Amino acid sequence: MHKDNNNTCAPSTPIARLRHRKRSSEAVGDASKENGGRLLVNDQNKYKSMWIRAQSTIWMIGSFAFVVYMGHLYITAMVVVIQIYMAKELFNLLRKANEERQLPGFRLLNWHFFFTAMLFVYGRILNQRLYNTVTSGKFLYQLVISLIKYHMAICYSLYIAGFMWFILTLKKKMYKYQFGQYAWTHMILIVVFTQSSFTVANIFEGIFWFLLPATLIVINDIFAYICGFFFGKTPLIKLSPKKTWEGFIGASITTMISAFVLANIMGRFQWQTCPRKDLSTGWLQCDPGPLFKPEYFTLPGWIPQWFPWKEISILPVQWHALCLGLFASIIAPFGGFFASGFKRAFKVKDFGDSIPGHGGITDRMDCQMVMAVFAYIYHQSFVVPQSVSVDMLMEQILRSLPYEEQYTLYTRLGELIQGRPT
Repeated sequence: MHKDNNNTCAPSTPIARLRHRKRSSEAVGDASKENGGRLLVNDQNKYKSMWIRAQSTIWMIGSFAFVVYMGHLYITAMVVVIQIYMAKELFNLLRKANEERQLPGFRLLNWHFFFTAMLFVYGRILNQRLYNTVTSGKFLYQLVISLIKYHMAICYSLYIAGFMWFILTLKKKMYKYQFGQYAWTHMILIVVFTQSSFTVANIFEGIFWFLLPATLIVINDIFAYICGFFFGKTPLIKLSPKKTWEGFIGASITTMISAFVLANIMGRFQWQTCPRKDLSTGWLQCDPGPLFKPEYFTLPGWIPQWFPWKEISILPVQWHALCLGLFASIIAPFGGFFASGFKRAFKVKDFGDSIPGHGGITDRMDCQMVMAVFAYIYHQSFVVPQSVSVDMLMEQILRSLPYEEQYTLYTRLGELIQGRPT
């Protein structure tokens, strides 16, 4: 009898222990699945979690507003910090402590590839702006010209060095783990830097084209949570059990209205609408262009007399903002659904725990990644004039030609213009 009780309480054989552990994990998985399937409106702890989430949201929005107020370079620095945290969370997702102890320095190799990719991406985006910043000094000018000319060669050399480092550190019985980490690292680089490259490009096209899309995602996320919190009854998608149709529709309506209104407010500040051509700091002043010049419309006669406005002013960019709002409402949430499916595949609740009530940085950037790419493509396709301009030609000349050839081109253009009959 005593022996039977011991067998019942604690399986003694390895096979029995394995089966017991498997049954236990399945029971825990079923329980967590049941809890995860509860709608937010029925969650007994929802007010506590809402308070924690609200505090974190206020802190994040305040910090974000301060960085935006500081200007282009500070926003870019913020994007770099977010990238590093995202990479850290994703690197740790498949990290195994036992294997890592047998591979000293292997984690450093991942960060070598990360910073090599960062040098390549930002070098391609910011090289012309770096040139415009240092043209006053001859030594710096020559250094920047050399860096721009050999930028791809430098990045390729760093990558090849990392590739050789990886091959030389391959260890017997660890091949599968090492090659899995190698592939995982490259996937992280594609995901993180695809998003960030478009984000930084949007920043230097004008803070407006970065701030409005990012704000719309935040608004959509907040109101999807609020509407689901109070009214959510109908599940939206199995990948995110707490998402509801009520939250999705309520957030979509709010986001569209916010897009139209915020575009009018943001579009009236030149420091937000002007593109940055160098890496200096400070607010900008420029010709806002036709998109940011108000057009006035007289209200029809059937409007009641007590209505205080007889005419309204609309910026043409507000119609473009509606397209951004539509995308942020309907398509961008699928970035969150993708992240939810990804976390379920790896059986984790969040990518990290750096933001109380929200999870990790990656949990907050899933929809932003999708939105940043769309905002850049939309801006380049439907906003930027497609004809060749003087500024575009000048940028290509300054980027491609050394100083002596630029001077020669300037001289020959002067001769051609003088010799042309008036």
